[in-house]
Amino acid sequence: DEEEDYMSDLFIKQDVRPGLPMVRRVKEAIQKEEKQKEANEKNRQKSIKEEEKERRDLVLKSALGNENKGFALLQKMGYKSGQALGKSGEGIVEPIPLNIKTGLSGLGHEELKKRKAEEKLENYRKKLHMKKQANEQAADQFRIRFKNKQEERKMEGDLRKSQKACQQLDMQKDIDVPKEAWYWLQPDEEDKKDEEDKEDECTSSDLSVSEKLHILTAYLREQHFYCIWCGTTYEDSEDLSSNCPGDSAADHD
Repeated sequence: DEEEDYMSDLFIKQDVRPGLPMVRRVKEAIQKEEKQKEANEKNRQKSIKEEEKERRDLVLKSALGNENKGFALLQKMGYKSGQALGKSGEGIVEPIPLNIKTGLSGLGHEELKKRKAEEKLENYRKKLHMKKQANEQAADQFRIRFKNKQEERKMEGDLRKSQKACQQLDMQKDIDVPKEAWYWLQPDEEDKKDEEDKEDECTSSDLSVSEKLHILTAYLREQHFYCIWCGTTYEDSEDLSSNCPGDSAADHD
């Protein structure tokens, strides 16, 4: 063999970009693999079922000939190839296709399987709907609890303001002991010394925050002509009733 001339046009025209030989080798390997698959497919011996299917498809695709007894009878009755059945030609043109059953399941199994799948899908949809309703109910309950908690905290704040105002107004009238222990702001636990205070706490704990607030508001209005919502002490009951909107926060909104 002659040595390759590196100055020839054939060598100069070659594509020498980096990585190009690797791409060529990959393409060649893929092409080789595809050819091998085609050769294996051609050489592979078909199974009995595949051969039966091919023969059946071939027969079904071919048109009926005069050797078919049914077709011969139709021709004697005036039927022509390609013509639709029926007196006015509204019937079918092609024969009814065969539905070949290849599985081992009994008749009606496919319908039963389809019905079970539909029932399963319906049950799944019902579960999703019930889960959605449960989530919505849980969200509504959470919003209600959150709103009630906020209102309760607001009422607790209003009650503390009322207790503080009651203590100041009582002391201005030289009242040293509150009418009820919870009318005033309670001291810390370490400052509670006698059992009477503890008994008062037990009786007052039976009342809710809203009930305490309502009772204390009425006491401040009747005893001191004071409205915690207005933050004003009126001269007398007549001045209070004529200038104060009401005895609750809702009346003042």
